[in-house]
Order: sequence, then C-alpha cells, then structure tokens
Amino acid sequence: MGRPATPKLSVDKIAAAALALVDAKGEFTMGEIAGALGVRPSSLYNHLAGKTDVIEAMRARIFAEQPAPPAPSAHWTDALRALLRHYRDAFARHPRLIPMLTAHTVSSPDVIHMYDDIATVLSAAGIPTARLLDVITVLDSFVIGSALDVAAPDQVWDAAQARTPVLIAAISAAGHGRPRADRAFELGLDLILGALTTYTE
Repeated sequence: MGRPATPKLSVDKIAAAALALVDAKGEFTMGEIAGALGVRPSSLYNHLAGKTDVIEAMRARIFAEQPAPPAPSAHWTDALRALLRHYRDAFARHPRLIPMLTAHTVSSPDVIHMYDDIATVLSAAGIPTARLLDVITVLDSFVIGSALDVAAPDQVWDAAQARTPVLIAAISAAGHGRPRADRAFELGLDLILGALTTYTE
C-alpha cells in the first residue's frame, strides 16, 4: 500500500509545529499549524480542543525535551536547586513561549508533577502548607525572569549611558552572555535558598 496522503497527526506533532512557529515569530494560529503539517485545520481538533490545549501541549513538550535529573538524596536545598535549574533551562530554550504560558492556567500533568516535586521538597523542609504557593510563586517569578535573562542580548546594559563610575565599572566587570546570566542565576539561588533556610528554622 502507498503512504497516506496526509501525515498521521498526534498531540506531540501538533505541539512541535506550534512551538516552531512560536520560536520563529512569537505566535501561532491553528491555520498556521495545519499548514505546517499539511493537513486541514479541522483535523487538528480531533486531537486538541483549541489554542489553549495547544499551549498546554507545548508546555509539556518543553519539559519533556530534556528529562529532569534525578533529585539529589542529600539536603533539600540540593534537590530544589536541581529542579529550578531544570525549570529555567526548559524555559530558556523557548523564551518567546513564556508570555503565552504565563497567561494560561497550568494544567499539563507532566508540568503539574514538577510542581508536585517542588511542593514536596519545600514541605519536607518545613515550609507551612499555607505558604507553599507563596514560595512557589516567588520561585516561579525568579526562574522565569532568569530564563528571559538567558535570552537577553550579550550586552544588556549600555555603559556609555551610565552616569556614575561605579555602574560603568560594574558593567565592565559583569562580562557578557550566558556566563553572566548563569552567574546571576546561581547568586539568586543562593540568596533565595538562604532566605528559605532561615524561614524553615
């Protein structure tokens, strides 16, 4: 038998096509996804109900691209560091997707499971249940901002526009690109985890 005239669709293929569009131009339509896959738009709705479902499928896909490392069995701060690094790196690979994800309720099971892991680690460390989502929101804000920082220009600040010698010197000392972003992220982790350690004592 010959090959089918249209490719077999799946949620993952739809998510991959949508993600390619978002990476390229920051947006997608169902029609554009269908065009990229060589199918009619109506075919997409056999797999996903609409744009919101596509966004959640993309959310799941970016976390599946690189499986999370096994959580360290040592201190809770080591486990949390590993989870947050993985979280940032997943977002940093697709920075144009971030505004879409932050505008929609998280419902992807795989992503909710990551939050399960974070909540479990924080609870075991002594964070009260009533404050868990407050802490997770702080971590979310830090991680998302850090992911966008990875995608920032190599030269974030224009030293020629600085008014003070101290800022000019700081810009010069900071370096450029991913090393600067990684260093700032690790500093942020140290500060946040240090504060949480005090909070749990």
